[in-house]
Amino acid sequence: MSNDTPFVTVDKIRRRGLLFVVSSPSGAGKTTLCNRLLKTDPDLTLSVSATTRPMRPSEKDGQDYHFVSEQTFFDMQQQGQFLESAKVFGNYYGTPRAPVEEALAKGQDILFDIDWQGAQQLGETVPTDLVKVFILPPSRDELERRLKSRAQDTDDVVAMRMAKAESEISHWAEYDYAVVNYDIDEAEQLMRCILVAERLKRTRQTGLSDAVNKIIAP
Repeated sequence: MSNDTPFVTVDKIRRRGLLFVVSSPSGAGKTTLCNRLLKTDPDLTLSVSATTRPMRPSEKDGQDYHFVSEQTFFDMQQQGQFLESAKVFGNYYGTPRAPVEEALAKGQDILFDIDWQGAQQLGETVPTDLVKVFILPPSRDELERRLKSRAQDTDDVVAMRMAKAESEISHWAEYDYAVVNYDIDEAEQLMRCILVAERLKRTRQTGLSDAVNKIIAP
């Protein structure tokens, strides 16, 4: 199956959307996989977080992030408007609750590219809508090779990422699925399979009872 093959659609019966959480250590291929899924799956959209980080010239408010002041962020946090939030490198990030709940009710799936801590928070706030996938590298040596081949970081930074990877990978058992990224095309297809299977779960197909009743009605 090529990368251009469209997703199998499962929208013939009304269903509730899901939160598709993808986590991995740096260099395992998570960003590439997420971008591929978003490009080819019309029912999947990327979660847009609120942040206190300054907007960069190439970014657009509401598309890349919802850029807010610290006071606005704290007010939203106090009012319970975030599904999860965290402080990263001195800036605050949070997932607004309202647009996510609206999307789920419409049968729209939302992709979250977050770490294990964010995944844990989502597990506390929206456990029944959550599908968590952890991307693993084939080996430690391969992970290090991939980090170095990107030629984006110094040796010290690569060493730091490798040290952090050990801590991140230790949380793999907290996820519903684990995909070992031996090959990016193969890993993408496995991610597609997970999405289709989760969309077909009886509990998510809210229109299934009506469909069955029409089948068995005299």
